[in-house]
Amino acid sequence: MNTTLAVLALVTGTVAGAVFAYLQVPIPAPPTLSGLLGIVGIYLGYKIVQAMGIGFDLLGALGL
Repeated sequence: MNTTLAVLALVTGTVAGAVFAYLQVPIPAPPTLSGLLGIVGIYLGYKIVQAMGIGFDLLGALGL
């Protein structure tokens, strides 16, 4: 994992969140811890399946 990229992503997200708060508009993310954990769970599930080397090419099966 590229630490510099991770730090830049965190800084960018923090600045974007601050702009949303300053402009008093809702953030485009779940505003609760459970919503945030759901997003983390989606990421973890994706990485687990990817690490296991299994999957199904849905777009290929649909001919797209």
